[in-house]
Amino acid sequence: MTAPTETVISLSGRPFVADASGALWCAAARLLVVSDLHLEKGSSLAARRLHLPPYDTAQTLARLAAVVARYRPRAVISLGDSFHDSAGPARMAACDVATLKSLQAGRDWIWIAGNHDPVLEGAVSGDCVAEIVEGAIRFAHEPTAVPAAGEIAGHLHPCVTVVARGGSVRRKAFVSCETRIVMPAFGAFTGGLDIRAPAIRSLFPERMTVFALGEQRAYRVAA
Repeated sequence: MTAPTETVISLSGRPFVADASGALWCAAARLLVVSDLHLEKGSSLAARRLHLPPYDTAQTLARLAAVVARYRPRAVISLGDSFHDSAGPARMAACDVATLKSLQAGRDWIWIAGNHDPVLEGAVSGDCVAEIVEGAIRFAHEPTAVPAAGEIAGHLHPCVTVVARGGSVRRKAFVSCETRIVMPAFGAFTGGLDIRAPAIRSLFPERMTVFALGEQRAYRVAA
């Protein structure tokens, strides 16, 4: 039974828990889905003399480790832009490599190619694919113009500004309808695109449902 604090998004007859971390969890398949980790973004920017504290990979992996420990998935799908560039795995610190390997141990791990990391084959453990289809659901990095049945994608880093008495707050968000879910970016150094932007609105011409990430759960908010 679903706990009262869980927010569930249904897609193609399958319920997914929209976790406050930005991950999706399918209990029936013991499947965890994350998107846009952008590991090693800090080191990528440093190579272009844009220096940020070099802790993004460790922070992102620590958050991912907490989600993996909570759900204990059989399989993990990372929906592309897992690294900020294809050379990112080679720049990882030894401790971060060890953390990633410990998270992968004993479970299937699927890396979907993104526009930032189109080629990861041979650079990381796990299966590297362009996309994957399980049942009626297509898992991919970039959303298609018209999904055939069900689609879970990332790439757009959706965010929503929630206005309340006393001010407003900007939050990462899931955006969904009957045929697709666009996931928020999971990475520590990732920005966001407002849900009102044409790139997002065009994917939901009839109706969109928005779930803003809170501290303990994802909350449905007005689109």
